[in-house]
Amino acid sequence: MHRLDLLRRLDGYRTRFMEEAAYVRRARAFIQAHEDCFHRELWPAHVTGSVWVVDPARDNVLLLHHRKHDQWFQPGGHADGDSDILRVALRETAEETGLDPSAIGLIDDTLFDVDIHTIPAGPHGPRHEHIDCRFLVEIDSRHPIPGNGESYGLRWVPLWQVARFNRNRSTYRMVEKTRRLRG
Repeated sequence: MHRLDLLRRLDGYRTRFMEEAAYVRRARAFIQAHEDCFHRELWPAHVTGSVWVVDPARDNVLLLHHRKHDQWFQPGGHADGDSDILRVALRETAEETGLDPSAIGLIDDTLFDVDIHTIPAGPHGPRHEHIDCRFLVEIDSRHPIPGNGESYGLRWVPLWQVARFNRNRSTYRMVEKTRRLRG
């Protein structure tokens, strides 16, 4: 497993959020210590990739109602051994939205957000953490988004209403970052 690309991304990443800065330090230490950090079978944590999807005006974000967790989240998922976390995030976005990859516009290949969150124990494994590396993408909100069987549905949510769907601190952080993008 080649971890250098992700370690370089983390080295160059800066955030004004103290909690996120601590996640970046923890993520870096974990990735350095675990060559197999991109495998979902690694406990107590593993690296995942996701995207924060905005429309061209940055007024709306795309959320999916995740079947397994019965919560609204941004698209993303497991690396399954792939050390190119950007490729993972974009692949998961195409799979979960049902869109052709050409309809998903990467705004920038730098990290947009880093989060570490706990996944409860379930049929697929014990309680563990996801070290989620997130990127910013743009999708035209006029495109129909078919989704797939991993979610109950997908929805464009006005930025000011995101907290009605997800009150996680990391979601709040990404909303704040999006507001700053809008000026």
